[in-house]
Amino acid sequence: MREKRFKTRSVEGTLALGQTIAEILRPPMLVILRGEVGAGKTTLVKGIAAALGAAVEEDVTSPTFTLVHEYKNERVHLFHLDLYRLETEEQIAVLGLEEMMTEPNALVLVEWGERFESVVRLAQGEIAMEQGEGDDRMLQVKWVS
Repeated sequence: MREKRFKTRSVEGTLALGQTIAEILRPPMLVILRGEVGAGKTTLVKGIAAALGAAVEEDVTSPTFTLVHEYKNERVHLFHLDLYRLETEEQIAVLGLEEMMTEPNALVLVEWGERFESVVRLAQGEIAMEQGEGDDRMLQVKWVS
């Protein structure tokens, strides 16, 4: 597993980091996004989606209540999931994560996925985000190349 660490000092910096991370992540791939509420996970997804040309930043929102948002173009099918409100593996099973991964251009970014063993087993990467002071964020990106 490969690993890189990053630090951003602003929301704009976190969005811009999406470009670098988009170059690291190669579909098909499922990546767990770790971090407390407010750590910037959805902001990072905005940057990744924009860098891949799958969506403009303003169109990317947290899927906390809908569970899954999809963004796509001819190169990538980006699935953004938020499992915060789910509690059981049975609830995860009906989401169809394995089916999402059958698409050759699927990039599945899962917030709160570390809470479920089935998601951890499918993951080929992880982005851990930690809040610093103010808008500072520390990120640790791990992935299978």
